[in-house]
Amino acid sequence: MHVVVLGAGYAGVTLTRKLETALPPEADLTIVDEAEDHLVQHEVHRVIRQPSITDAIEVPLDSLFDRAEVVTARVESVDTDANEVTLDTGETLTYDYGALCLGAETAFYDLPGVEDHGLPLKSVADAEAIRGRALDAIESGEQASVVVGGAGLSGVQVAGEIATLADEAGASERIDITLLEQLDSVAPAFPETFQDAVADELTGRGIEIHTETAVTEATESTVATRHEATGETNELASDLFVWTGGIAGPETMAGDRPVVRRDLRLTNSTFALGDTARVVDADGEAVPASASAAIRAATPAAENIATLVEWELAGGEGFEPELTPFRFNVPGWIVSVGDGAVAQVGPKVVTGSAAKALKASVGAGYLSSIRAVQKATELVGEELEA
Repeated sequence: MHVVVLGAGYAGVTLTRKLETALPPEADLTIVDEAEDHLVQHEVHRVIRQPSITDAIEVPLDSLFDRAEVVTARVESVDTDANEVTLDTGETLTYDYGALCLGAETAFYDLPGVEDHGLPLKSVADAEAIRGRALDAIESGEQASVVVGGAGLSGVQVAGEIATLADEAGASERIDITLLEQLDSVAPAFPETFQDAVADELTGRGIEIHTETAVTEATESTVATRHEATGETNELASDLFVWTGGIAGPETMAGDRPVVRRDLRLTNSTFALGDTARVVDADGEAVPASASAAIRAATPAAENIATLVEWELAGGEGFEPELTPFRFNVPGWIVSVGDGAVAQVGPKVVTGSAAKALKASVGAGYLSSIRAVQKATELVGEELEA
C-alpha cells in the first residue's frame, strides 16, 4: 500500500507528518516536491525589508519526517484515473492513495503586459527581486512610484514592507505607493472591522488606496486602470509594479483549481487540499486560500486516508467507511503592515505591539508544530525586530 503526497507547502508537510503516525506500518509514504526546503510562505514578504529572515523561514524537508521518503523532483503530470504521477526525472510513481498539495501560481488573467512587468510574490527569489527594485528607487534620490496590484493579504503586506523600507531610509516623501483593488475594500475576503483597521494602517504609512479599480494593462513604466463603477480610466506611473492580484492552479493541473467538498476527495483515491483546490467545507462554505485553511484541512485528510488504507488492508469488505468532514473554523486573522500588524481574534481587532506579538507567535507556533524549534526561535527574534 503506497500513499503519495505531492507538494511540500503547508498542506503537504502537515498532512505528511500526520500520516506518519496515522498510517499502519504496512503502508509506504512518500512526499514529492521540487525544492529541498519547506518555505514558511506567509512570512516571505518580510524578505523585502529583512533578507536575514530567509534562514528562519526555509526548513530542510529531510529534517521534518521520520518515516516518509522525500523525493526531490518536479511533478510534470498526475493521472488521477490511473493513480500515476510523472516526474521531471522520467520516473513514474504509482499510488493507492494520493494527495494533491501542489499549491497555486500567480494568476495574470491574460492582462496585457501584467505578467511581463508585474513582479509576483511566491518565493524568496521574488521577494529579493522586489527588494532590489525598491532599493533602486529609494537610492536614486528621485521621486519614484510603486504600484501594488491586489489588496488581499499579500498585497497589503508588500505595500507595508516597501513603505517601511522607504521610511527607514528617510525616503518616504519621495516614494509614492499606490495599492489597487478591484473589489470595494482592502482585504476583501475578511470581516469589515478587520478591513477598516488594515486600511488605517496602510494610510497611516502614506499608502494611497484605490478600491473598485481594476488593472487593465501594464508597461515597463505605467499601469493602466479602470474604475469598476464609473468606467473611468487612468494611467499610473510605475517604477516598480508588484502583482498579487489572484491565484491559479499549478502548471501540473493546467492552471485549474478543482472543487473538492467535505471529505476533500477529488476521486475515490485522490485527495486535494490547500491552494491547489477550491474547497467547500461541511457547512457548504467556500474555504479561503490561506495557510490556516491548508494546515487545518490536513487533519481530516490524514484521518480519511488512514481510514481508507486500514479498510483496504483489512480486505475492503462491505460499505466504504464513513469519512471525517472538513469544517473550517479559524479563531481569527492576522496581517503585518510594515513595522505594524492587525489581528482579529473573535470580534476584537488588535493593532500595535499586541498584534505584532501575535504575528510572531503564529509563525513560531507553526514552526514548532513541525518540530523546527530552532527556526521558530529565530523567527520570533526577526519578527519582533521588524
